[in-house]
Amino acid sequence: MPEKITMDILKQRLQKNKHKLTMQRRIVLNVFIEHPGEHLSAEDVYGILRDHGQDIGLATVYRSLDLLAELGILQKMEFGEGKSRYEVGTMSPDEHQHHHMICMKCGKVFEFQDDLMDKLEKHILQTTGFKIVDHQVKFYGYCKECQ
Repeated sequence: MPEKITMDILKQRLQKNKHKLTMQRRIVLNVFIEHPGEHLSAEDVYGILRDHGQDIGLATVYRSLDLLAELGILQKMEFGEGKSRYEVGTMSPDEHQHHHMICMKCGKVFEFQDDLMDKLEKHILQTTGFKIVDHQVKFYGYCKECQ
């Protein structure tokens, strides 16, 4: 079972990469703690912060998200809608991210936890010598409600 994300864990991950947990980064990270499992864009984060009376600029949100993604604290994803979305990255370097199913009608994103790629990764390693350390899989289709 994945480790519960706390501000202390995220602070440790920042410090490990020789970065400080500034007030702005704390505010941005708190949005992800309060919205677990959601795939948030910079505009989503900015809107949530504005709704909660936080005075932080959109450019600051973008800079914070970019740094946090670069450090592996957040995972940056593209779902074909012209903007990046983010979620908290894995706590363990040996743990693969889950996969995503994107409904092409309503745009909802669903998570798929089973990792069926292990056999393929082993085959690739054996036949090519290429060691895969992570992957992202996105399935596009129609959810139950939109079929």
